[in-house]
Amino acid sequence: MPVNDRIRSKVSKLPHKPGVYLMRDRFGTVIYVGKARALRKRVSQYFHPSRRHGWDLKLAALIEAIEDFDVHIVKSEPEALLLESKLIKEFRPRYNVSFRDDKNYLLIKVNLNDAIPRFTFTRMRQQDGAKYFGPFVSGGACRRTITMLRKKFNLRGCRPLMPTERDYKHCLYGHLQHCSAPCVEKVSLEDYRQQVSSACEYLEGQTAGWEKELEVEMLKASEARDFEKAARYRDMIQDLRETTKKSRKFTRMPVKLPGAIDFKRDLAALRQALGLPEPPKRIEGFDISNISGTFMVASMVSFLNGRPDRAQYRRFRMKSVVAQDDFACMAETVRRRYSRLKREQRPMPDLILIDGGKGQLGMACRELDKLGLGQLPVIGLAKEFEEIYQPGESKPLRLGLDSGALKLLQRVRDESHRFANNYNADLRLKKISESVLDDLPGIGGSRKAALLKQFGSVHRLRSATLAEIQQVPGFGKKSATALKAFLETRPKSSK
Repeated sequence: MPVNDRIRSKVSKLPHKPGVYLMRDRFGTVIYVGKARALRKRVSQYFHPSRRHGWDLKLAALIEAIEDFDVHIVKSEPEALLLESKLIKEFRPRYNVSFRDDKNYLLIKVNLNDAIPRFTFTRMRQQDGAKYFGPFVSGGACRRTITMLRKKFNLRGCRPLMPTERDYKHCLYGHLQHCSAPCVEKVSLEDYRQQVSSACEYLEGQTAGWEKELEVEMLKASEARDFEKAARYRDMIQDLRETTKKSRKFTRMPVKLPGAIDFKRDLAALRQALGLPEPPKRIEGFDISNISGTFMVASMVSFLNGRPDRAQYRRFRMKSVVAQDDFACMAETVRRRYSRLKREQRPMPDLILIDGGKGQLGMACRELDKLGLGQLPVIGLAKEFEEIYQPGESKPLRLGLDSGALKLLQRVRDESHRFANNYNADLRLKKISESVLDDLPGIGGSRKAALLKQFGSVHRLRSATLAEIQQVPGFGKKSATALKAFLETRPKSSK
């Protein structure tokens, strides 16, 4: 069955329920993650011919690359939004833009081990013994609910970890009697902890009684024709329900979601293609990344049973190679990796994949022979024609592009390439952060990053006009003039 027909058949079986969908390319790589209120309606829009004229270039490229898709059904649209955010951070699909930063949804935190516990907001869950509620899709509803909670249970909203009488003198919460003021012993610490425990119970969803109280007040206000007050009670009820609504906690998803990839089949096909005694349980892939001989780095990724084992990823910065030489870089990386495994008597991989042709493979084999590990299966994968090079074989092995064995090798190779390039980019950004701009008083990291993003280098920044500098966020006429004057005092060789 052609791909389009197969996909349409799969779409027709989707339910009209909320969920998240993952688009995959021919290598099984997730290239886009989206959410839907109704999965069938949303996913079918990608493959409807009548909508083709409205596609922009990015969407057309995405749809052209789609080979298969997966879905995950959830209970509600907010839950779909939470899962979508998690999966985008997990897979980092190249066609997604939103949620790629490290921003997380709002959490409510209370540490019951504190002398006077307080409710605070955070976006990171830590192993610190505190109690966390959330995450919450609606940050506004969450904040308004905490405000109501503080008023209902007379909880403190001040910042000091251990407030004192001096803090109480300037405490608006205490003077308005929103806080029972345990800091000045207006209530015992034991009684205050009981207030906090009751508030925690409400956040865990035991709010039926409170909702009824608010509904009664809303009806009273409505009967008195005080509709503004009734609307406020209505909003309070909605915020309370939104904040205390249960949502599932999602674990790491790559191995949980149904996949278009058949890992056992691909591993079996790889064993047969390479003549291995058993399907390779652990595969380690290597790649080199450098730009004109600078920041020469290498990556090692590890796949366990066909899936990325990210805890075992390693990255290397060259120590002995001083000139641009990918062969020497590969030799150093393989030598360092497997001399350490041998020294620590740790298990060796079942297959080693080198990104490259005969040259890179030869250097890897030579280093393994020196270490007495020449028996380890090792291959090279040349990208131009997707040819597989094996030690002792004069001709490369070519598998069909639809081969599961080749797709598995491509996934390992592409992941090692991504990991190496990311490390190289991190080093370049770090070098930029050490630029001459660090010596300029009063300029922070965000404004420096904005300058480098706008002009690309300090050299181009030197030749920029005052008007051009003022177009950068955070720079006015005064700061732009100060920057120009500062750069004129620095030697031209500064980068």
